[in-house]
Amino acid sequence: MIGVAMLALVLAGGLSYGLATGFLLLMIVSWLLEETKWQLPERIGLGVVLLSIPLFYLDWQYQKAIGEPVERLGVNALAHLIVFLSAVKLLQIKKDRDWVFLYLISFFEVLLAAGLSFSPIFLGTLTLYLLTGLSAVTAFEIQKARRSVTVAETRLLVPPDSRVFKKTKRRGWRNSEAARLPFVALTLLVLIFVLALPLFLIAPRAGSAALTRNGGGLSHFIGFSENVTLGEIGSLKQDDGLVMRVRVEDAQPTNGLRWRGVALDEFTGRGWRKSAEARSGDPRASARGFFQLDTPDALHRLTTQTVFLEPIESPVLFAAPKLVAIQGDFPSIRVDAEGSVQSRRHEFERLMYKAISDTAEPPLQAMRDDLRPYPAAYYRYLQLPDNLDPRISKYATAIILNSQALNRYDAAKAIESELQNKYGYSLQMKASGPDPLSDFLFNIKAGHCEYFATAMAVLLRTHGIAARVVNGFLPGEYNDAAGAFTVRQSDAHSWVEVYFPESRAWVTFDPTPSAGRTEPVRTGFTAQLKKYAEALELVWFQYVVGYDKQEQQTLATSLHNRVFDYARLFSNLLALIRSILPTNLFGVAIVALGVTLLVLSVFMLRRAFKFGWRGSLRSSQLEDSGSSSVLFYERLLSSMAERGVNKEKYQTPLEFAGQTGLREAALITRAYNRVRFGKEQLSTIELHEIDRILAMLDNPTDGAVR
Repeated sequence: MIGVAMLALVLAGGLSYGLATGFLLLMIVSWLLEETKWQLPERIGLGVVLLSIPLFYLDWQYQKAIGEPVERLGVNALAHLIVFLSAVKLLQIKKDRDWVFLYLISFFEVLLAAGLSFSPIFLGTLTLYLLTGLSAVTAFEIQKARRSVTVAETRLLVPPDSRVFKKTKRRGWRNSEAARLPFVALTLLVLIFVLALPLFLIAPRAGSAALTRNGGGLSHFIGFSENVTLGEIGSLKQDDGLVMRVRVEDAQPTNGLRWRGVALDEFTGRGWRKSAEARSGDPRASARGFFQLDTPDALHRLTTQTVFLEPIESPVLFAAPKLVAIQGDFPSIRVDAEGSVQSRRHEFERLMYKAISDTAEPPLQAMRDDLRPYPAAYYRYLQLPDNLDPRISKYATAIILNSQALNRYDAAKAIESELQNKYGYSLQMKASGPDPLSDFLFNIKAGHCEYFATAMAVLLRTHGIAARVVNGFLPGEYNDAAGAFTVRQSDAHSWVEVYFPESRAWVTFDPTPSAGRTEPVRTGFTAQLKKYAEALELVWFQYVVGYDKQEQQTLATSLHNRVFDYARLFSNLLALIRSILPTNLFGVAIVALGVTLLVLSVFMLRRAFKFGWRGSLRSSQLEDSGSSSVLFYERLLSSMAERGVNKEKYQTPLEFAGQTGLREAALITRAYNRVRFGKEQLSTIELHEIDRILAMLDNPTDGAVR
């Protein structure tokens, strides 16, 4: 028990491996010295413990002198004090109170480890600690009871000629009892987890759902500020540090996915920055943690992501474009004019949030037919520095003329193809001088994504096509065991967004060659182990550390849907039996079925009481079975009836939605048709959005109903 507690502290980073090895050797020595004359007397042990109190202060000052971080000073000194107290108690002559003291010290070690680490490794050490702890405490109580019973009393309890006594003696009662103790402890441990699981699932959560991590944020995390110099993203790509993990929950195509960070609209000649118009944006607050940024045109086009963001030196929140809503434990967020979302800085904690994005793009023909002039507010996306090299404009003209492009879309595709095919990819910053863009285009002709994105945006602007540069991340490596993308700093990327005024949409273009957009494939046994370790860590973060009210609501919705599905299945089964059997036999069949179930239940209960419960409890993974089309659509009909708008029998759902004149009613009706007739399943975010719309329809004063 003491050894496992020390192991938990070591794995959590609270104790060095050298001290842990020394303590392990001391445990072995104390085991060999147990009940010998070489143990420390109790008085000497007590004196050493009292004298160790000043050592705590001295150790604190020593940690401070060697330059340990301030937040680690007390932790290190406390861990050293606990180890010292445990060592003294192990070496001295021990009474019952000393064993209890050791048990308490081991428990404090586990608590300290819990404060230092939230990794799934802690769950394994905690489980092992509970198993050894239950075994130790049970054996401790057996020893106390054994000492209080005399030999004569033992003979009265078990006669010498007893068959039970002889049977256990032949088997070796000492060995059988010693072997039985871990199984008893394991059974108690399983019962503890079974009883604690419902409390964990329903207990209210207070405080932040942020996931704490040791140490500071990712160092040198650049390229996501309001002023970015050419080359910063390339520097970031040379680091393989973990940035985030993203789980895409909907069955949407993942080709072309990117995690958008910041968009920059003003080119300085040596880099990009946000103009005063781009920086404008008001903070948005929400008491429930749900921020709606835009209204989607159709629910089925939405892509839902759960993002586990590591501590970074930036307040930017990443998500797939175009971000429609975000849900997380944020008191407020800030959205600028470029659609970039920021929260608080989090250098020392992980963040978990859900994002919903409308990743669909306008139809191809609509973009080619788009000849509408830009509004005045979009002229800033045509800005160019005064000292721009005139060769750049001539180069853009040559590309467009050679491709015979007659519209914005074809011109953008021509420039994108030119850069992808005529230039090389390299992480080395070869372009330099006072005009690095011209050096890249006409001399070096090789670079990383920043140079390609900058070149395309500037080439487009020379021909009056509104464009901006976006810094974010490629999707990263997909982990099929975790069902999530692992995004690292090496996945940092820059691309271009082009504006089409007719569709009022920013469309993504990526001029970087394929060599700069290909994710390396990791194979081998080590890669497989790492994949499953990441999957375990992701599950631990989502359902243990970051489990909050939002996850509770998701679980409650899934349970409700599961119960409803089972009830409907049972109802359909009864209807089938009724249609097959005659009416007089249907009642007999129901009674026979009930009697059979009752007899089986009694039989199973008797076996459970007689032999003990030997089945294994298995936790099944909850699957979101979608929303009941009947329930939420009936709620819509009820809400409309209270407004005096009733659905006639001859009306189809879409006809009735058109009669109401409400856009919200049309959205819910389309979702109803998908579930009712298309056999599709709605995502959690879609269910949340439908519930919000229905609540707004039930209480018109809470929000505007269009």
